[in-house]
Amino acid sequence: MVEQDGNAATPSALALFASCLSYRRFGDEDLRVLEAALSTGADVPALLATRSAAQSLLQASAAEAFACTAMGSVLDSGSSLVADFFARAFALVGDVESCLAMRYEALLLRDAKCCNDLHLQVSHQEWFTFAKDSLDNGFYAIASKAFANALAHIHPSHPGHLVSANPIEEKDKINDITGLQNLAKSLSAQHSVQTQSAEYMKRRASGVHEKCNLQSGKPKLTEISMFRLGIKTRNIKKLLRSQERNLGDLKQS
Repeated sequence: MVEQDGNAATPSALALFASCLSYRRFGDEDLRVLEAALSTGADVPALLATRSAAQSLLQASAAEAFACTAMGSVLDSGSSLVADFFARAFALVGDVESCLAMRYEALLLRDAKCCNDLHLQVSHQEWFTFAKDSLDNGFYAIASKAFANALAHIHPSHPGHLVSANPIEEKDKINDITGLQNLAKSLSAQHSVQTQSAEYMKRRASGVHEKCNLQSGKPKLTEISMFRLGIKTRNIKKLLRSQERNLGDLKQS
């Protein structure tokens, strides 16, 4: 029985959810157990602690479940359903990155296993929706791949392609997807360059601090040296802020 006291209820509810996962239960009822655990707590810090604990639990359980799938266990036949379960669970705890990763896994598994079943195969609209969500959340490389899958599914050569009653509308749809895919590619490249640049500048900043530490046993820096060090540090921070603004402008354009 779950304790009624706010502080004790959360661990008990989370332990119940952990038990569900240990028995490989991946259903709607188990998600409701998780939801109950996340809504039980005496205060905000307790809720945040529960959310963090649930996130760690889900990450470990998902890794274990898909390790079993890779080995060809009984989970393999329902692996797309398992991925969908974890996607919804990660959404509940607010882990956007893991949620998108699980959604991507579920779509790929359905694509591989249900390509000949019109009722179960992934539609171009599902890929498009996932791609847009990935783009909006800053996962540009995955978004680009998902847009490519959406285009592949809308192509006449795809097994699940349905002949459109309005060829012009279908052409416009293809152009829209292509445009967003190009945007995702551009943002991915820009993000990669800026990430490398930011890491380089951080290393430089770290080098400045290390140099300063090495000299700590020596006489204090002269005023002019301290001034130059301050200028370098400020310029590094200004560059990083400028790069972040440029990336933000690209996302809004």
